[in-house]
Amino acid sequence: MHASDADNSLLIYIGATVLYGGTVLYCAKKNRMEKVVPFLCYLLLLFVLEILCFVTMKSYLGLSLFSLACLLFCVYAPVQVMLPVDHKAVLITDLWGVINNAGILGFAADGELLPMSSYKQCMDVNFFGSVEVSKAFLPLLRKSKGRLINISSMAGGVPLPTFAAYGASKAALSMFSGIMRQELSKWGVKVSVIHPSGFKTPIYGNHEQWNKAEQNLLENLTPDVKKDYGEDYINALKGTLSHMPAYCSSDLSPVLHDVLHALLSKHPRGLYTPGKNSYKYLLIFSYFPLWFYDFYMRNFMRIVNMPWALRMAEKKNKKL
Repeated sequence: MHASDADNSLLIYIGATVLYGGTVLYCAKKNRMEKVVPFLCYLLLLFVLEILCFVTMKSYLGLSLFSLACLLFCVYAPVQVMLPVDHKAVLITDLWGVINNAGILGFAADGELLPMSSYKQCMDVNFFGSVEVSKAFLPLLRKSKGRLINISSMAGGVPLPTFAAYGASKAALSMFSGIMRQELSKWGVKVSVIHPSGFKTPIYGNHEQWNKAEQNLLENLTPDVKKDYGEDYINALKGTLSHMPAYCSSDLSPVLHDVLHALLSKHPRGLYTPGKNSYKYLLIFSYFPLWFYDFYMRNFMRIVNMPWALRMAEKKNKKL
């Protein structure tokens, strides 16, 4: 090969190196390298291959071989595809677990007093939201034979006074979880539902939210229902929510431990009951007569406030 041909080959090799090298760096910057060391090793190997091709095959055959190596490097370089979602980078990989933790409590009041908007809101967030998320990701969970974990509540397993809307929505979620556990077992997907007892979280709300919910409740009551219960009885319901955190635990580790076990254990349980009294109430409700459970809850809840109509009836009975 003449000197001029060698010079031309060198220029072509340099041009190919710049072209493919720029492409590789652009892809690496856009998609983010998975591991830096293997990536650098591939680049070094490519550089060595370029020298060998130029020295041993000073022709278009060597250039073609080097170009093919560059193309294979661009295709199989260890990069991860990243998908921007709401200004966040999400790694596309197999999905192992879905945890549905969204929940709202609403206003704690007798079921008759609660407006239909409270029932619908609790069902939308606590039940329909979890079902919608579950259905969206179940194809991926079936592929990976992963885990579906739904955070329900103790109120979803046993009836608790003043939690008609919340308890009904969580009970629906618990039943959905049980059915999904049975149906998805053939796919290798493990489903768990968690029934925590009282833990200190923002779900209880604040005074501003309680006042707004109480006002909405009063505006939707019929005159006869408002008279029978009395506004003093309704006003006292806020005290139920304000005193709840005092009986709740600030240590969330029992819940986190159960979530991790359901997510990572080889044999996760179908039901977890973290927290004080959660399992005890479920046992009493399941194995004792209902009258005993109702008697126990009346004494445990210690509801001393009575509706106006019942107070008036009691006074009349005492006079007789």
